[in-house]
Amino acid sequence: MTVHDKGQLRAQYGLLTNIAQEAGVSLSTVSKVVHRRRDVGAATRTRVEELLARHGYVRPWEPDPETPRVIIAVFRDLSGPYTLEVVRGIVDAAGELGVHVVTGTTGDRPVSQWLKECGALGAVGLIVVISMLAEEDQRRIVEERMPVVLVDPLSAPSPEIPSIGVTNWSGAKDAVQYLIGLGHTRIGMVAGRSHSLAGAARLHGYRAALEEAGIGYDPALVCSTDFDYEESLAATLRLLAAKEPPTAVFAASDAQALGVLEAARQQGLRVPDDVSVMSFDDTLVAAMASPPLSAVRQPFEELGREATRVLLQVADGRPPASPRIELTTELVLRTSTAARRGDA
Repeated sequence: MTVHDKGQLRAQYGLLTNIAQEAGVSLSTVSKVVHRRRDVGAATRTRVEELLARHGYVRPWEPDPETPRVIIAVFRDLSGPYTLEVVRGIVDAAGELGVHVVTGTTGDRPVSQWLKECGALGAVGLIVVISMLAEEDQRRIVEERMPVVLVDPLSAPSPEIPSIGVTNWSGAKDAVQYLIGLGHTRIGMVAGRSHSLAGAARLHGYRAALEEAGIGYDPALVCSTDFDYEESLAATLRLLAAKEPPTAVFAASDAQALGVLEAARQQGLRVPDDVSVMSFDDTLVAAMASPPLSAVRQPFEELGREATRVLLQVADGRPPASPRIELTTELVLRTSTAARRGDA
């Protein structure tokens, strides 16, 4: 260390000591605010930040304020319609906030590696979409207070790691209640995997709607797949070939719903005359399907904006009001659903 460096350190120490005295707090509290630690009260943090700004203190490790901040958004893959919609939401929101986005997948490298990349790329934080965090990764995020936000995590994270999703249970329930209102009582479901929080919530919403209507739950009418077209196609072919096939099918994602439509076509069934199809997501492909899909719409743009907003908030040392944020879904009706035929 040079004499010049030592002089700078002494000057910084003296400035922070003066700020601590002026704010009426300890030097360690000022240090916590400087390093954006979360364990400082909001009023104290505000007072210290105001004094830091008034005295012209600049955190030496932070980039030039004229340089746009960078965030990393990591996805399981970049191929499905859901992923593309969420990417668009995050990129659009970041653009409005003057933030650059680096995207990647967990197929290329695990989340643990992306956590390391944050430092290497000078990113302020990481958004992780539809992935499962290992306990070791969660522990590192919490202990090192790394700015990380999860979107639709596959498993429940530590309450200290904020997550964002939608009202999966009530959205699924609304969809199935609508099908019941059309006269359908044998309603199949192509559900997500049980380990997926979103998939499980949508299945529970399906069951809740049946129960409220006094319709018994039939496990033979439910098949679980990844949120995937090919798996859904194979599963729905088996479902529609049963002795008593469903007159309506609720799919837990648009990709699965496209598999349902193709299975119906291969079985010589008309949608919605022979079988109604309801989806969950309402990505761009839902409106372009043949026939266009009725669907539970996820607010993708708002999801991206909220994930970006919360990440920047956490990066600035301000924890969100709630560790779990759920955005409201809505039912969008198109021509893939219709009243059950009288002879069905």
